[in-house]
Amino acid sequence: MNIQEMMNAAQPPVVYSREGKDCYYDPYRQKFAEATPEEIVMDKNTYSLLENYMLACMKDSAHDKDHIYRVLYNALDIAKTESHVNGDVLIAACLLHDIGRSTQAKDPKISHAQAGAKMAYDFLIEHNFEKEFALHVESCIMTHSYRKKNPPQTPEAKILFDADKLDVTGAIGIARTLMYKGDACEPMYSLRSDGTVSDGTEDQEPSFFQEYKFKLENIYSRFYTQRARDIARQRQETAAWFYNKLYNEVTASYENGQKILEEKLL
Repeated sequence: MNIQEMMNAAQPPVVYSREGKDCYYDPYRQKFAEATPEEIVMDKNTYSLLENYMLACMKDSAHDKDHIYRVLYNALDIAKTESHVNGDVLIAACLLHDIGRSTQAKDPKISHAQAGAKMAYDFLIEHNFEKEFALHVESCIMTHSYRKKNPPQTPEAKILFDADKLDVTGAIGIARTLMYKGDACEPMYSLRSDGTVSDGTEDQEPSFFQEYKFKLENIYSRFYTQRARDIARQRQETAAWFYNKLYNEVTASYENGQKILEEKLL
């Protein structure tokens, strides 16, 4: 998909004529706004500006540029089925939603969503975007995290959340989570006090199994849009199959091996 096709797919706001002026309904401000050149900002140059900033920020293999593009493409797909979506805000928020990852990597106490929201706002203001546009993008990024208890409110924020979470569903979600856990030097699973393999359900220590039970298994009930729910449903069985297969293989290895070892050590 080239840039022009992507702009078309984003569905810019419907323009109405009110009192002799071209206006569109902005759901973020909940009022009609005049459709001036400053309001409708996205073009190839603007897209490249945001894209280049994103590319300079991405350092995480599981949250790399390809993750960003998948989120953007998912979002554009979802937006085609939703109403009153500001395509400019959506594209900007998708491109910039993970730019705070490196900040969180340096200090895990910092939320990448909060850090990235501020970075995005500062960048947009520095490059002469309208303040309300920058605030809207900031709000979308602030509320896209699965672990934070501040749910998205606007159509653009909900679409970003769903598009981002689609990338932890199915086979791609399994692959990305394993990559992330490897980068963080976290184990595939944890052992219970009796030496058996934990399935991750009640684990406190991070591992792939713990992340699967905490997030990957539960994400399918968290989507806001019907399109995202439909896509996720098509992927769910694959993820469950992989986890169950992996858990059974690991468990069998421990059970058989531990029994043989005990007999050898008698």
